[in-house]
Amino acid sequence: MGNPRAFLTIPRQEAGYRPVHDRIADFGEVEQTLNSRDRKLQASRCMDCGVPFCHWACPLGNKQPEWQDALSKGKWEEAYKILAQTNDFPEFTGRICPALCEKSCVLKLSADAPVTIRENEAAIAEAAFREGYVKPNHAICRNGKKVAVIGAGPAGMAAANQLNQKGYEVTLFDKNEAAGGLLRYGIPNFKLNKAIIDRRLRFMEEEGIHFCMGTDVDVQHLPEGFDAYCICTGTPTARDLNIPGRELKGIYMALDMLSQQNRILAGMTFPKDQLVNAKGKKVLVIGGGDTGSDCIGTSNRQGAASVMQIEIMPQPPVGHNPATPWPQWPIVLKTTSSHEEGCKRRWCLTSNKFLGKNGRVCGVEVEEVEWQPNPEGGRPIMKPTGKVEVIEADLVLLAMGFLKPEQPKFAENVFVAGDAATGASLVVRAIAGGRKAAADIDKYLSK
Repeated sequence: MGNPRAFLTIPRQEAGYRPVHDRIADFGEVEQTLNSRDRKLQASRCMDCGVPFCHWACPLGNKQPEWQDALSKGKWEEAYKILAQTNDFPEFTGRICPALCEKSCVLKLSADAPVTIRENEAAIAEAAFREGYVKPNHAICRNGKKVAVIGAGPAGMAAANQLNQKGYEVTLFDKNEAAGGLLRYGIPNFKLNKAIIDRRLRFMEEEGIHFCMGTDVDVQHLPEGFDAYCICTGTPTARDLNIPGRELKGIYMALDMLSQQNRILAGMTFPKDQLVNAKGKKVLVIGGGDTGSDCIGTSNRQGAASVMQIEIMPQPPVGHNPATPWPQWPIVLKTTSSHEEGCKRRWCLTSNKFLGKNGRVCGVEVEEVEWQPNPEGGRPIMKPTGKVEVIEADLVLLAMGFLKPEQPKFAENVFVAGDAATGASLVVRAIAGGRKAAADIDKYLSK
């Protein structure tokens, strides 16, 4: 640790976002970057704690104090090598991870100003690509065994990358036209430019991984000729809202909009009657999570007349929640860059029915609810209040999460990883799951 007192003299400095009036005019990444000097200063704030809670909180077990120290001393290549030991794709997590590590940082507890771990991670990754520290490994010694990975999202990509480095011949299958899963078809470009994914895929291809895109594999009838299989098909079924009026036009799943917009930016075209576009419309987003936030940012960029987001759960407290003390993940009010761009938010509202006119949605009848403690413990009990109102909307986006997939009983050489195993979760957890599956497959095939 270069300066053990840096956290006392150097305040937390975030790179921040591009101005709202500028960023809502395009789909470019909203987050800015610090210069190298300021980035090194931010890394120097790490206290190299005796018990690094950041390491404990990270699903990948990243060695944050070690690479923060290297970065603070300007040793960018060393920092990347340490980071790459535990994280296959720091250029992804450095952009879109909610940074569980920062919420458990000791400086979060003591000063509510944790080290900018996520931003530092992204800066290290970008410097590594820019300076040529990331090089394809052409010295892989093949062991003669083949593994099929089904699903090219973050879990599948991580599993394929790890297995390839261990000497297996890996083929990555995916039903979509390009690899990336929800990284490509769910997360908007203003959070993750798809050129970042393509850049990594080029290295993976050069290292010998075979990509078989546009191939919908039935997991009940896996392709022959492989010694083991890794199922990384994610959570394909979104949670629907089956209330009266669901058949009306203008009601879509969130990914209908998000995936289509990403495909349009990639050069694809769609017939006018198939477009999910918010231009000039009153948009209602049902669901208060990150997917709902992505719908807000996309709607504003498409030119929505207004955007409202409703959530059935109560509004979390601001800043601190005594129910989730440090170093737990704090359940507090989260305001994203998309919320800042224009959105009305409401809580404790359940949807009773969709209202229509001439076959199209024109509003949603909602009812205020109260949440009461459950005498048996667990999830609180929802009580309708009878306070009913109508929210006008001519475009409704359902962003209520995904159903956990039920997997069949597989043969012993078939492994499941990522959201396909756990249900919908974070990209960082998917990468960790892919890495674990690769280790399990290696152990199985090495018997």
